[in-house]
Amino acid sequence: MLSETTPPQTAASGAVQVPPTRRNPQTNESSWRGLLRWESALVVALAGALIYGHRTTNFWNATNFFYIGLNIGEIAIMALPLTLIVITGEIDLSVASMLGLSSTLLGYLYLHGWPIGFAIVAVLVVGAIGGALNGVLVTRLGLPSIAVTIGTLTLFRGLAEIILGAKSVGKFPATLTKIGVIPIPHTQIAYSVGCFVVLAIIYGVVLHAMPVGRSIFAIGLQPEAAHFSGIRVKRIKLMLYVLSGTVCSFAGVLWTMRFATSRYDAGTGLELNVVAIVLFGGISIFGGRGSIVGVVLATAVMACIQQALTLRNVDAQVRNIVTGVLLLISVVLPNIATGIHRLRERRRLRNRDRLAHRAPDLHQPTTTTTEGQRA
Repeated sequence: MLSETTPPQTAASGAVQVPPTRRNPQTNESSWRGLLRWESALVVALAGALIYGHRTTNFWNATNFFYIGLNIGEIAIMALPLTLIVITGEIDLSVASMLGLSSTLLGYLYLHGWPIGFAIVAVLVVGAIGGALNGVLVTRLGLPSIAVTIGTLTLFRGLAEIILGAKSVGKFPATLTKIGVIPIPHTQIAYSVGCFVVLAIIYGVVLHAMPVGRSIFAIGLQPEAAHFSGIRVKRIKLMLYVLSGTVCSFAGVLWTMRFATSRYDAGTGLELNVVAIVLFGGISIFGGRGSIVGVVLATAVMACIQQALTLRNVDAQVRNIVTGVLLLISVVLPNIATGIHRLRERRRLRNRDRLAHRAPDLHQPTTTTTEGQRA
């Protein structure tokens, strides 16, 4: 008997019919894909940032790690809701302006006699309203999110300047201002970092383990297909913008408590850092791809690099250049990888079609005629 892998032989002539050999270009591709995940590259980048920081004085000091978290806390918190928005294929550039507006409004309300607890609640409500404004303009009027959020970026910052002008408000309750300058008891972790960790776990569970997370990915991949499959695309996007406004307002409260002062220009320019962390974390600018783990790793990489440069007394403009370079890398490299993958896939399909055209000829039995048979 012939085994399944033995080529069939012709009984009369002794000729052998050999089927064409086909290579599978996807052999071990899943293993390589696992090794080349963006998160793996971020782990390597984090190791490189720690090695670079090791060459600076007092980098491994526990107090230094407290300040690393303190400097990145509010930025990291604002990056979480932006992550979900970008996965849906949209953008929110007004995050830092909402932080500034929230800080300004908190100072204004406290200055006019509001209890600090009620003032914080009012600020969070205003943040939700600002996020809803972005969401309505994007989902109900169909305006491009980049244009809408650039407009609200200017709007929120202008409102903050109108509320306080050039004045600043201080003398907040000491019980709250201590939150921004002391670590969580028995640790060297800033309160803002603790909030970020809790929120990151919640966002990770929602995005990767709940149906709404699958809907968010589906919206980013194929919005029309998601709509016709029953996913409420507009409602989900609106909710994400409301959530972004609320979380950014909360970040504004933490910012005010850290600096113990309220000014209209709080957080100016931080939107670049927030977007850089999100994209450097592997979130596709075109939507439909990314993970919370990547954003957390990107936050750690950015924080370590910035702190190492600060300890080396590197100019702030140079640190901004580093942020810009990381932003470009996070956009260019995935596109290059996507282009290479498409070329490989196109070549694989071309080879398959070529083999399919040759298949009829290859399957014709080839016989060897002896002299006796010819006679």
